[in-house]
Amino acid sequence: MSALEAVARFNVAFDAKDVDAVMAAMTPDCVFEDTTPPDGGRHVGQAAVRAAWEKLFAGPGSFTTEEVFAVDDRVVARWRYDWGDGHVRGVDVFTVRDGLVAEKLAYVKG
Repeated sequence: MSALEAVARFNVAFDAKDVDAVMAAMTPDCVFEDTTPPDGGRHVGQAAVRAAWEKLFAGPGSFTTEEVFAVDDRVVARWRYDWGDGHVRGVDVFTVRDGLVAEKLAYVKG
C-alpha cells in the first residue's frame, strides 16, 4: 500500500468519525500533534491518540480536505475546519510506515 493509499484509508475513517477504524489505520507507536493553542499538544501511542480523537470527534465542527499529495513516505493534506459561523485552514503532515499512519502533525493558519 502506498503512503497516499494509507492516508486515504485513514481519512475515510476520520471523516466518518470512526475512532476504531482510525486507530486501525495507525501504528502502535503513533504520534498525533494537534493545533491547540499556544503550541499544540503531542499525543503518543494508541491510548493517547485514541483519547485525542474521541475528544475531537465530540466537537461540533467538520473537516473538508482540500488537497492531498505524497512524496515517498510523507503525505501532506491541506484542509478546512468549519464550525458554526467560523472556519480555519490548516495542513497535516503524515508519515506512513508499513502501510499505516505513524505520525500526523497538524498545523493551522492563524
